[in-house]
Amino acid sequence: MSFFEINHPVFRSYVLANAPLKQLASGFAWVEGPVWFADYGCLLFSDIPSNKVLRWAPGAGISIYRDPSNFSNGHTRDRQGRLISCEHGERRVTRTELDGSVTVIADRYKDKRLNSPNDVVVKSDGTIWFTDPHYGIATDYEGARAEQELPCNVYRVDPRNGNIEAVVTDVNGPNGLAFSPNEDRLYLADTGRMFGGDPTQIRAFDCSTSGTLSGGNAFHTITPGVADGLRVDTDGNIWSSAADGVHCISPEGELLGKILVPETVSNVCFGGRALHQLFITASTSLYAVSLNRRGVNLL
Repeated sequence: MSFFEINHPVFRSYVLANAPLKQLASGFAWVEGPVWFADYGCLLFSDIPSNKVLRWAPGAGISIYRDPSNFSNGHTRDRQGRLISCEHGERRVTRTELDGSVTVIADRYKDKRLNSPNDVVVKSDGTIWFTDPHYGIATDYEGARAEQELPCNVYRVDPRNGNIEAVVTDVNGPNGLAFSPNEDRLYLADTGRMFGGDPTQIRAFDCSTSGTLSGGNAFHTITPGVADGLRVDTDGNIWSSAADGVHCISPEGELLGKILVPETVSNVCFGGRALHQLFITASTSLYAVSLNRRGVNLL
């Protein structure tokens, strides 16, 4: 059985016929937010409804990293290698210091509580960018139902002074984020409001060296399903979640091919020895596949 679907001839050089999709673990409630720790040789990811952050390592399998996790969703690493996490439960973004202590990066904007931070990326200048949809406070499944105090925005935090700025305010359901390799473009997955029936799309913003965004037009629409999480390889291709697997999209917005997964995919990240493995969180399971591509190093 082929685990790939070729939509453009170039995609044949991205996948390896002798490198099958592997299910690494299963039995979870709903998993998201994978992040690779090369220095520890392990992957962290969230099982949101179970209120845990889990660890997977080759040869060791699954263990618990954080329990409870405050219903953590997306994770990344900053330029010092520290874990940055989005917490639905406490409605905040945190940093786990190298000594294990936790620092709050953002929990309010203009004296109002954030909604439920979802995904986060760190730019090379150290600024922390995160999405804040309402998903974690809309039901009790991935957090706790609560009043929405702010619109659904994308924010940028300057960790040097703690300043927080709303950088995208015209979005229904901001979700996954990824910068292009040279950081001149920011990709944003808009999955719409929960139960709202809004249009879903990946948007692309031009990003200046100072971090100012412009543009934001529709870049690509995932079918079937929606773009939830996404990551970028060193050639600038976007690897996005979808209902039937992972879709690879060129920097021009063309669908190049698919990795077919038997569960709805929520998120992806690159990892492994050469950042050539794509780790996939999909509904109740964790998968991985080796590619002839390398992900952008987040450190």
